[in-house]
Amino acid sequence: MDVRIVTIGVYGFTAESFLETLAGTGVGLLLDLRQRRGVRGPEYAWANSARLQQALAAAGIGYRHVPGLAPTTELRQLQYREDDREGVGRRSRVRLASEYAGRYTREILDPFDLGALVAELPGEATTALFCVERDPEACHRSLVAGRLHAEHGVAVRDLRPD
Repeated sequence: MDVRIVTIGVYGFTAESFLETLAGTGVGLLLDLRQRRGVRGPEYAWANSARLQQALAAAGIGYRHVPGLAPTTELRQLQYREDDREGVGRRSRVRLASEYAGRYTREILDPFDLGALVAELPGEATTALFCVERDPEACHRSLVAGRLHAEHGVAVRDLRPD
């Protein structure tokens, strides 16, 4: 099986450019790694769960929520405190706090059975790991993608808005 993964966030995309990017990359399944599946503000209302699922279905792209890979509220709050300390807005963060990354890895990623997830992924289409941050380095999806590549040999590519 030739499993291919891309990562993608919300910020910087419109609904149209998001769907065009997914389609242009051959994405057949989107894995939503968010705990709270909404995005504040009208600019990104299209990424709220129900609307997103409708748009994906209309584009022929499957959707699956993977709450087991979502950061807890406590972990998100830890990252927000670090963002505040560094004077960085949530939408302009460029990297994860080291404490956040370490705890996410230990508390969420290590106990999660990625092998079982990989076994369920389609071999004929690309799978997208989805969250909100524009840059994967600023998002837990990069930690998931890194583990998939390192331990399961899955090819990973990051998609960013133009």
